[in-house]
Amino acid sequence: MSRRSKILSGALITSALLLTPLGLSGVAASSTPSAAVVHTGHTMALSTASSPEDPDGDGYIPANPPVTGVTPSTQNPPHRYFHEFQANCSVSHTRPDDPIVYPQQPGKSHDHTFMGNTTTNAGSTTATLSAGGTTCKAPGDLSGYWMPTLYNGDKPVLPVGPQVIYYKAGVTDYTSVRPFPKGLRFVVGSPMQSADEFRHHPGFVEGWECGDSFFNTEFPASCPSRPDVQLNIRFQAPSCWDGRYLDTPDHKSHMAYPVVKPGTNDNVCPADHPVALPMIEFKMAFPVNGDMSKVRLASGPGHSFHYDFFNAWDDRTLKALVDHCVVGGLQCDARGYDETHPEAGAALGTDYRLP
Repeated sequence: MSRRSKILSGALITSALLLTPLGLSGVAASSTPSAAVVHTGHTMALSTASSPEDPDGDGYIPANPPVTGVTPSTQNPPHRYFHEFQANCSVSHTRPDDPIVYPQQPGKSHDHTFMGNTTTNAGSTTATLSAGGTTCKAPGDLSGYWMPTLYNGDKPVLPVGPQVIYYKAGVTDYTSVRPFPKGLRFVVGSPMQSADEFRHHPGFVEGWECGDSFFNTEFPASCPSRPDVQLNIRFQAPSCWDGRYLDTPDHKSHMAYPVVKPGTNDNVCPADHPVALPMIEFKMAFPVNGDMSKVRLASGPGHSFHYDFFNAWDDRTLKALVDHCVVGGLQCDARGYDETHPEAGAALGTDYRLP
């Protein structure tokens, strides 16, 4: 059976009918690849360009080795309110590139604001990122993180200082979470999504917020003109992996959000995406306030917000943080240290490296 035939087997649709997705929408979005991803009033073409990691250009990058024989965990370990750590990464550069959606095609994308890896561009691969530098506090985090650039009129507004990127458990059995496979990449949300799709996206947390204004689908008309007020957004990524592909043509089908197990309040991975990975949550702060009438994204209005992740963590460093903080049920900083549980120690040294 071909790669495409395997993905089109209908397993994704079956699980969507049987289980309720985690999030606010209550509706599962179809993950079936096709010639295009169709949203209300929009069409977004899929990637077809070849790259060093996808020489035939079909958009499928197999995991080597794949993860097989996994069933979604339904265990309910001792309750821990937190099971997370932070990756604190600063903005490194902006560029009209997207190595996931438009690999090897410089300048084809709308402008993106890049964090983490300092070398991320249209030609980035797992190998080039692994050889690059990083703006993250942990030198072992060479991953690329990017989002559409925010503008106030024609002036880019870039987040200042380390931004908060949470790595947390999205499933009830936090002890089942394992590190990302090297080279995994995906897109969260879509520049083509409608306002309603953005508001009811399973990754939607609080939308755009500033001052006392929350849950905004679009940018607020104005924000308090105070030094302490910034425009903020939080948005969560899918955290269940199919175990087979590091990327697929729509950059989403290999990933899924946790679902609620029928008859319980437990969040589990769906059967066709059984591998529990960390749930990334962007928590971005943009230094803009006052009159917001000219604020926009490079991709369009506020509801077009989305972001990309390309994993290039040092394997041992990521595993140490996941095991200590997520599996260990702690609320850790970028060192893997939980100040409310000092007895647990830290996963990394004071230099944010493995001891």
